[in-house]
Amino acid sequence: METLRTVFSNAFSYVMTMGIADVIDIVIVAFLIYKLLSIVRRSNMVRLARGIVIILLLLWVSGLANLTVLNFLLRRAVELGLLALVILFQPELRRVLERVGSRKLTSLFGREPQIQNVETAITQTVLACAQMGRDKVGALIVFERENQLSDQMNTGTIMNAEATSELLRNVFYPKAPLHDGAVIIRDGHIAAGGCMLPLSSNSNLSRDLGMRHRAGIGMSEHSDAVVVIVSEETGAISVAVDGMLKRHLSADTCEKLLRNELLTDETSKRGNWLTNLLKVKKDEKKNDLH
Repeated sequence: METLRTVFSNAFSYVMTMGIADVIDIVIVAFLIYKLLSIVRRSNMVRLARGIVIILLLLWVSGLANLTVLNFLLRRAVELGLLALVILFQPELRRVLERVGSRKLTSLFGREPQIQNVETAITQTVLACAQMGRDKVGALIVFERENQLSDQMNTGTIMNAEATSELLRNVFYPKAPLHDGAVIIRDGHIAAGGCMLPLSSNSNLSRDLGMRHRAGIGMSEHSDAVVVIVSEETGAISVAVDGMLKRHLSADTCEKLLRNELLTDETSKRGNWLTNLLKVKKDEKKNDLH
């Protein structure tokens, strides 16, 4: 009991000596650790991370047990492992740097998106996807957020048009010249059509996913964009966010997801992510029952 009291007393004394710089330092390190764990989770390298943790534990135990040779070999392995990790995680590190470098400069000054235009674009997109799903017409629609998609837009045709259900369905009409590419929506307007997107490098994706779904997932891996996909084979609607694909969504569920991702500010979204997820799951269960 006395030991615990001493530990808590020392911890409290240390906390009281912390300044603003210490708090900022802790927050930055915690954020970096969180981002690192997110990269590991999305890249399906949990086993590799587990192996690294085991090596570090063996290094610590070998130091305590005075196993000189084993400790020396493990320390050399860790030193070389840092370079190996950079090579192994090169695609993931590149994606992170691309996201940081492609952030809109206007977002640094607190520029708010045109909410009314985005709401209209969401409504019109859901209407178009519902109709295209019934007609078995494939579609790939990308909603740009903070990460600019100018490079992808340059691969297609600049449109700068109002987002309407009729225009979206015409773009993806099977005989239309832009139907094979993706439509990019920026600030609630159709910025470009017929755009080429990067394919996902995730080798664990389901085999029944075609090139359109892999491109949608790849775009969500390389940026913070929200991607809506309509299957040409089944007419099912899917949404890709942060490399994760939510499949077989009803029109209502798709609209709720888009509104949660595109209309909710970052602070509110972080606080209510569990509520939003439960709402979506509840809606999907209702749709399954019907």
